[in-house]
Amino acid sequence: MSGIDKSGTFNLGNRVVKRLGYGAMQLAGPGVFGPPKDHNAALAVLREVVASGINHIDTADFYGPHVTNQIIREALHPYRNDLVIVTKVGALRGKDGSWSPAFSREELTQAVHDNLRNLGLEVLDAVNLRAMFDVHGPAEGSIEAPLTVLAELQRKGLVRHIGLSNVTPAQIAEGRRICEIVCVQNHYNLAHRTDDALIDDLARQGIAYVPFFPIGGFSPLQSDTLNSVATRLNSTPMAVALAWLLQRSPNILLIPGTSSLAHLRENVTAAALTVSEDELRELDGIAS
Repeated sequence: MSGIDKSGTFNLGNRVVKRLGYGAMQLAGPGVFGPPKDHNAALAVLREVVASGINHIDTADFYGPHVTNQIIREALHPYRNDLVIVTKVGALRGKDGSWSPAFSREELTQAVHDNLRNLGLEVLDAVNLRAMFDVHGPAEGSIEAPLTVLAELQRKGLVRHIGLSNVTPAQIAEGRRICEIVCVQNHYNLAHRTDDALIDDLARQGIAYVPFFPIGGFSPLQSDTLNSVATRLNSTPMAVALAWLLQRSPNILLIPGTSSLAHLRENVTAAALTVSEDELRELDGIAS
């Protein structure tokens, strides 16, 4: 069994993915805008991602924009049969790098076609609708109209599975009345645990939960605790934070992002890292 295999698997619709995946956002330039500083390094990271056994890559055509998808295609196309590429729609980038909602029928349809073209695919494995009522976190507002458009594109055969990103429990419930939801992607980590109850609810329903910013927003005191546990496990804080997430719930799928081969290799070690019950309790205390 390879290191990645030790993370286990979970279903994204009818696709089976390793629970430790990869997020491509950091392959774009600073602020997720423009080309990477080192194009060849970005290609090397993606090729090692697949070589390591990872078969779940998260991306979006508004990263760059277009940059990460075009790099993924250059590095990995034609794709391995088991590789699942999950993308997002619902946002646009301004010429100044700003983020704005893109929820109209025309914008969503164009976004799906942009993803297909830049990834070199005829159908997208999974598309997350990114709610943009508040760029910084979930905020209430109806997603019925944009999700209905995405469901129509699914029926046309352009999208296999649909997920949601940056959403509230009420929006998830609204979404599930429109179409099957296979995953939810929200901000969650050791220190930011607003979605604790939601994760458990989704697990009971067989829906994947995909946390972003898995090691962001820690206070110095919280970091001290994480560093202490990592030292005792002869590991790194990032790997321990990822391992905690893997042990938190079986429906959690990880997509840590990096543009560095060294950081990628560090992240991969989390798949085989076991955190003891005592250490889990210590880490659980970080949020409080």
